[in-house]
Amino acid sequence: MPQTESPQLPDVEAILAFHTVRRALVIGPIAIAIAWLARGGDGAIGATIGVGVIVLNLLASGAVLSLAARISLAAYHAAALFGFVLRLLTITVSMLLVAHWFEIDRIAFGVAAVVTYLVLLTLEAMAIARGDERELEWTS
Repeated sequence: MPQTESPQLPDVEAILAFHTVRRALVIGPIAIAIAWLARGGDGAIGATIGVGVIVLNLLASGAVLSLAARISLAAYHAAALFGFVLRLLTITVSMLLVAHWFEIDRIAFGVAAVVTYLVLLTLEAMAIARGDERELEWTS
């Protein structure tokens, strides 16, 4: 009896990460503009780097969780738990390294990164709760 292949489900985690990054294309320029108004050109540069760090972190998160989900449920749980702590640590270390190596507005950098992270996660959670993310199978 021939085996039938199970249909390949979309990588929900990667889709969520890309949705969040898509929202960052709107939120990022707003954060940068506010930093520019509040702190000048150096603030805008710092905010740009802060938003960039968060976007890269979200993309890495989606990739790691998608990969772990293909391996096993235990790997997924480990990636979710330890990955979150590791990603926060990575954000902190990258922010400290950038602030140490480059002369940027550290306040704009830090505030933009933290606020962007929280706003993007809140917007994604609200979109899922409202059912706006229709292509995600588990939200139907």
